[in-house]
Amino acid sequence: MTSTSHAPTAGAPAAPASKGSGGPLSRLPMPSLRVQKGIALANVIAQIGIMTTGVTVRVTASGLGCETWPRCNQDSFVPVPGAGPAIHQAIEFGNRLLTFVLVAVATALILAVFRAGRRTELKMLALAMPLGIVAQAIIGGITVLAGLVWWTVALHLLPSMLLAWVAAVLYVRIGEDDTAPPKRVVPRPLAWLTALSAVLLAGVLATGTMVTGAGPHAGDARIEAADRLQLPIQWLVHFHAELMIGYVCLLIGLLAGLVALRTEGPAIRRCAILIGLIAAQAVIGITQYQLGVPEILVVAHVTLAGAITAGTGALWAAGVIRDRIPASAVR
Repeated sequence: MTSTSHAPTAGAPAAPASKGSGGPLSRLPMPSLRVQKGIALANVIAQIGIMTTGVTVRVTASGLGCETWPRCNQDSFVPVPGAGPAIHQAIEFGNRLLTFVLVAVATALILAVFRAGRRTELKMLALAMPLGIVAQAIIGGITVLAGLVWWTVALHLLPSMLLAWVAAVLYVRIGEDDTAPPKRVVPRPLAWLTALSAVLLAGVLATGTMVTGAGPHAGDARIEAADRLQLPIQWLVHFHAELMIGYVCLLIGLLAGLVALRTEGPAIRRCAILIGLIAAQAVIGITQYQLGVPEILVVAHVTLAGAITAGTGALWAAGVIRDRIPASAVR
């Protein structure tokens, strides 16, 4: 038995019976709320996962394992024996292949949201995912064709963080009742703090890419020193750390305000989890700097940055909620 995800809460008007039906999509099975949320969660994981594979490409010096784009090399779309180190080709090509996984998950999400007849906000968020993925693939191609110049690598990472943020918002919103009116549960002054936290996070991420641009991992052994960021890495590390301290202090103040006002909904829990993730990130960041930036810690650092970005999106989405879908609507 299936159920649409827009099952009304008590006292809310029922959605029209024809909603989500008609046209080619009507031939698809009606996705339950559990299916929709499962696909949305897979979307979040996939967006963070491609950051993990992307940074793995960089720290293994496989950035030019496929030396051109959209082909892997001048003669083939796939790796060719002898065209370069096999391991570097495999790592870079594997990262490219993951893009198709992201597109498949995003497509499934669009089909589920449209088939279930969800509200316009969810449809727009779902449509944004494949558009962002295609744009990100093009930026990745430019990065390769430009020879991994540091600022192109930075531009390649930051859109992935934005997609993780959007994916997290969509995951939260998809579990809400479409028929319930929006309700602000976080007071407006604290909502401004939540928005400011996203701004500070953007600064943390941008300076993080600058640290990488001046650091030891160029992405390929053939990268010229002139293509690296010509700034002292010690300055960049301290600037990056200070922004992170400001970010976590703001979140601590936000958490205190949410607790003092006994805010309803998931905002308090999400804020506390986010602070815990940032504390773990700080430990990893300090450790990797003291140990000379070992590859495994760089991978962990970027992966956790993606999780923190998604967590910030989920926290932002907690400010205005609709009544949650009743448990009886999940089949």
